[in-house]
Amino acid sequence: MYDIIILPKAENQLKKFDTYLQERILNSLERVKLRPFSFVKRKQGTPYFLLRVGNYRAVLDIKKNKLIILVIEVGPRKKIYK
Repeated sequence: MYDIIILPKAENQLKKFDTYLQERILNSLERVKLRPFSFVKRKQGTPYFLLRVGNYRAVLDIKKNKLIILVIEVGPRKKIYK
């Protein structure tokens, strides 16, 4: 099982959302801990992955050798793809 580390930037972005959306995103991250590659897609042109939660996305960096998932950024779909 992977460990999840939420970076300060992502944590600040997450705090701006309402509690229902925060819970949805955190529940999705908990599900990703078990089998991360079945829930994410690679972000084009970068070494990162995208987790889809409704109209929101979380940018993840998955370290296979250390079993760590870093949450880099969380936001609406429009802003993440730019």
